[in-house]
Amino acid sequence: IFHVLRAFEDADIIHVDDIVDPVRDLETITEELRLKDIEFVGKKIDDVEKSMKRSNDKQLKIELELLQKVKAWLEDGKDVRFGDWKTADIEILNTFQLLSAKPVVYLINLNERDYQRKKNKFLPKIHAWVQEHGGDTMIPFSGVFERSLADMAPDEAAKYCEENKLQSALPRIIKTGFSAINLIYFFTAGPDEVKCWQIRRQSKAPQAAGAIHTDFERGFICAEVMKFEDLKELGNEPAVKAAGKYRQEGKTYVVQDGDIIFFKFNVSGGGKK
Repeated sequence: IFHVLRAFEDADIIHVDDIVDPVRDLETITEELRLKDIEFVGKKIDDVEKSMKRSNDKQLKIELELLQKVKAWLEDGKDVRFGDWKTADIEILNTFQLLSAKPVVYLINLNERDYQRKKNKFLPKIHAWVQEHGGDTMIPFSGVFERSLADMAPDEAAKYCEENKLQSALPRIIKTGFSAINLIYFFTAGPDEVKCWQIRRQSKAPQAAGAIHTDFERGFICAEVMKFEDLKELGNEPAVKAAGKYRQEGKTYVVQDGDIIFFKFNVSGGGKK
């Protein structure tokens, strides 16, 4: 969840509560998300209890106990993502897609002047609240500045940023959001094209191969790996090999962000790669 907070005053832009108070807004929105989760969990408990009357499935009892714990946790004013849940609990929780279980990045919307000078009267209070409630990432940005950049030609935008010592926050917002949901990139490359693939952090080589094609995972033999940074520094694949930075990895290899991988696989017994 990108939680956008208004941290600027402007008489021309109405606030629903008349007065700008980002911390109050934080409290309001997080409480509304928890209430939505409580509503969902309550309905889910009713459904599971009805199912238990028709079935003796032990899994239903496990699910009901977890739902009751989650409901009590939420009613105590705590987000699900801050709970100390067991691995088995998390597998069940993930099927619910609860709002308060999702990672959060706080985007603090400033006016252009405050964004430029990196100061704002609301920021210390917002920072204190965030630290007390999980310490998730905060990114100051300026909506009005980003809109202005979007309306400019690329060369004009670059000149404006240079003259005002500013830069767009969008690349950081995108990268932070990508990281917050535990995604990384790896690359495959051939004579004709380079492709970028997205996988979950901590994925092993066979699972990464499966992101390309299920046959790659099913018939996985090995992964030949080099780092993007090594290729960038040394210039080409032979140079990376000569430097001893081109490695062959097996099924237990955990793929790293920015890996360039050549997969070897065999699903037919005919030695295909």
